Amino acid sequence: MTVVYVVDGAKIQNLEDFWRVMGESVTGPGGYFGRNLDAFSDCLRGGFGTPDDDDFVVEWRDHELCRRCLGFAETVRQLELRLARCHPTNRPSVRAELEAARAENGPTVFDWLVEIFEQEQPGKLRLC
Repeated sequence: MTVVYVVDGAKIQNLEDFWRVMGESVTGPGGYFGRNLDAFSDCLRGGFGTPDDDDFVVEWRDHELCRRCLGFAETVRQLELRLARCHPTNRPSVRAELEAARAENGPTVFDWLVEIFEQEQPGKLRLC
């Protein structure tokens, strides 16, 4: 029997909300399922927080609302945070991503999350 984890998109306004809602969906109140993109990827791949049952799907409800909330404004915010703490050798590429996001070009935070999900668990994300 397939286990369905429901992500309530109505509770997501930014990336930090996504980490909280995703964690609680999979592991319960206060649950963890990554708090950055690498950790999220690890959890999906089979790291800490991954569902024990391989037969699961994540149903992301109100994903269109999240697509807007995790759009270019949030992408700019996240890239500004990344730029402030990244290694100096990574700054040129992060600056380029930031400038593209400010011009509303390129992938958004929402796109990052969906792409990671599809790379690590193809076909197990349902956008509803």
